[in-house]
Formats: sequence, structure tokens, C-alpha cells
Amino acid sequence: MSTLVVGVVQQTCGDDTGANLQHSIDGIRAAAAEGAKLVVLQELHRSRYFCQQEDTDLFDLAEAIPGPSTDALGALAKELGVVIVSSLFERRAPGLYHNTAVVLEADGSIAGLYRKMHIPDDPGYYEKFYFTPGDLGFEPIQTSVGCLGVLVCWDQWFPEGARLMAMAGAQMLIYPTAIGWDPNDDEAEQKRQRDAWITIQRSHAVANGLPVISVNRTGHEPDPAGGAGAQFWGSSFVAGPQGEILWQAAEHEETVALVDIDLARSESVRRIWPYLRDRRVDHYGDLTKLYRR
Repeated sequence: MSTLVVGVVQQTCGDDTGANLQHSIDGIRAAAAEGAKLVVLQELHRSRYFCQQEDTDLFDLAEAIPGPSTDALGALAKELGVVIVSSLFERRAPGLYHNTAVVLEADGSIAGLYRKMHIPDDPGYYEKFYFTPGDLGFEPIQTSVGCLGVLVCWDQWFPEGARLMAMAGAQMLIYPTAIGWDPNDDEAEQKRQRDAWITIQRSHAVANGLPVISVNRTGHEPDPAGGAGAQFWGSSFVAGPQGEILWQAAEHEETVALVDIDLARSESVRRIWPYLRDRRVDHYGDLTKLYRR
């Protein structure tokens, strides 16, 4: 398979988790009906982005893997013959929770998991309260449509994760995402933040010679404590292995889109820009340190 048809589902989320999951399912069905063989959903698509505040009651949103959502999505993957990348709040054990991406194979089985490694803790993004850092490493997931380097949201700011996925044979980098503006920020600051988000992920495509699929949520979600809430900026996009934008969604619209990715281009791009060949791994030992001074 040289050309892979990828479906991207950018959606809003409300208070009803069942309705949110059904909305995702509807998007998957729409993408598959148009020929998608891989469909990628946004981060934590079953619920609103609940990490705006710290609240122990919200752990009730978590579920086991395998569990109800993977059962539903697995059955859908088998019915439609597609590979699905989902993002769930995983209840691994009492008191142990992860932000976990699940890849459902086209036969309905779970092809693999990725547990989010980098966990933010910033105003409006209090994820360290909810999520234990991942323990599965940066391991790509082999599927019938290719080897998927799945990471999650905050991971997208770190070149190390992208590089390790590439070094392990990933054929593409995939980032389910939930990121937006603080409505109190001025327009210039909002533009800088969104541009930085796009630029860093395009740089991973360039540095590794791989396509990047980034799927973000859209819409305003209120702060349960009465603050300004979060305005998620949508803007999901797919970039090619030279960082070129193949497709991009609008900021404020729900979207189901199909994008053709030429998987063979990575080979030709890496021949003219052979970064992996020229890496000086004998001098990179200090990268395992937090800081060099």
C-alpha cells in the first residue's frame, strides 16, 4: 500500500459521554464511507476536557481497557474494515489512571496501546492530578495499514518522542490532541500559540522524514469552577514528510475529512535528507540528563 487514505474527525464534546462517543462513531462511519482505511480521533473524545480543574469525582469518567469503548470501537472497526486510533481515560487499577491511545485493528482486535508519557500541569491543564505517566515507552504499533507512531497531545512538543518512534520504524506520527486558547489571552498571543503548535509538529515531520497526523478538538468548553473556560482551536492537520501541509481544518468547525498520504515519499525524502545516517549518537549521551549545568 503506497497511498493511505486517512480519515480525521475533529469534533466538539458535551456533557453526555454516550453522545460524544456516538458522535465519534458517526464521524468514523462517514470517513469510512468515503474510503478511509485509517481514522484518527482527538484526545479524550468521550468527554469534555475535564482537566481544567482538580476534582476526584471526575475519575469516574475513566474506564478499563479493554472495556465498553474499546468493545464498541472494535466492533465498528471490524464492521467497516478500518483501523481506528482512539484516545481514552484509562482506569488501570484503583488509584492508577492513564491518558491512553488505543489502536483498534480492522479485525476488531486491539493492536496496541500508547500511554501518554509527558504529562502537563499548567493553569487549565491539570493533567498530573489525573494521569500517571506512561510506562510503555515510545513503541510504534504495527497494523494492517502500517506502523503507527502514536503519541498524545503534550508529547507533540518534545522532539525526543518523535525521534524514538521514527528510530523504531514508525511510518507516520499521530497526535490525538486537546489544546486551545485561554479566552483572556489577546489575539496576538493566541496566534503565536497556535502557530507554535503547528510549527513544532511540522518540524517533527521534517526532522524524521515522516508524515504527521494531528487531530484536535474544537469548540468552547466551560470551566466547572466558573472561569473563562477553554476555546479549543481545532486546526487539525496532516503534514507530509517535508513538513508540507497536505490538509488543515478550520478553527471553529467540526470536520470529517479524508487525506491521501503517500507512504512511499518518506523513502525518497530520507534519501535526499538522510538525518538518520548523519546523527552523531556517540556524542548524544548527555541527552539523558535533565540539564547539562
